[in-house]
Amino acid sequence: MRVERIDLDEWTEALPDEGFEVFHTPTALSVLADHVDGDLRLFAGYKGHHPVALMPVVVDEGMFRTLVFSPPPGRNIPRLGPVLMPNSPKRRKQEKVNQRFTEAVLEAVEADTPLELFRMVCNTTYADPRPFRWQDFDLATKFTYVLDLDDRDADAVLESFSKSLRRDIRDAEDLDVSIQREGVDAARAVYDQTRDRYREQGRGFSLPRDYVEDLVSELQAVDRARVYTARGRNGELLTGVTVLYSNDAGYYWQGGTRTVHDGVSVNSLLHWRIIEDIIEDPPRESVRSYDLMGANTERLCRYKSKFGADLVPYYGIESSGRTMSLAKKTYQALVR
Repeated sequence: MRVERIDLDEWTEALPDEGFEVFHTPTALSVLADHVDGDLRLFAGYKGHHPVALMPVVVDEGMFRTLVFSPPPGRNIPRLGPVLMPNSPKRRKQEKVNQRFTEAVLEAVEADTPLELFRMVCNTTYADPRPFRWQDFDLATKFTYVLDLDDRDADAVLESFSKSLRRDIRDAEDLDVSIQREGVDAARAVYDQTRDRYREQGRGFSLPRDYVEDLVSELQAVDRARVYTARGRNGELLTGVTVLYSNDAGYYWQGGTRTVHDGVSVNSLLHWRIIEDIIEDPPRESVRSYDLMGANTERLCRYKSKFGADLVPYYGIESSGRTMSLAKKTYQALVR
């Protein structure tokens, strides 16, 4: 296998039709390159002229430490990591591609250097993180809820929800509330509402506003973002959600702050309209699922589990050993 750094045009040509997430798209990576501390590096593995693996990383080099991330912190990117597309159906050859590509990228970014922190959160299609374990990295399993909408009609999906969720949706439909799809101005309002909610809870919120504006604007231009709002009878914003799209799925990305209007929570109706659109009017015909983004916080799971979605694992990978303590403290500071 030949592994090399490539540019964004080469990445665009190499990216497959499925099996990647929205932040693997060249549009999202281009915005990320403009808004992240460090150097975005794109790696590709080739068998002959055929691409069989891809991985984006951000490398932040300082005087006394090097940080290697995929995804980088502070940009609300839940997952990134490798995309594998081996050209053989045989398990042995697939594992060989995965192992050799992993080893080559780790060598290229010098991930075993003292005081270098390597941290990755893989996408849900990356099912075999063992090569990182064999290179002495720590491995953690995380979860998200993914609602499969392929070949399902809206009535059947609604019926699969919990009784309390269906009641919330019906009650919200009886209110004088309109659900709309809007543009970047609405994304700014959703951002402001989310930031204010974090501050009310005494939680840090480091996501830059101009990054959100650029990301949503660029992704909307290529049918990979929609902003849904719930507005009251006078047009006031009650709540909103920004949804991003890969070729396979819609992702609940930002918003959905808890909102009660006339005694009824309207967020359930907002999510239901997003789901209906994926079924009946998706931004891309290949979108067939809705990722509720996260199943790792008990309090949030009580709500998200009501959608009857599948519990899907993904993996977090991080440098191990006591020599990493200083680098990890640096990482935590970046996250805050």
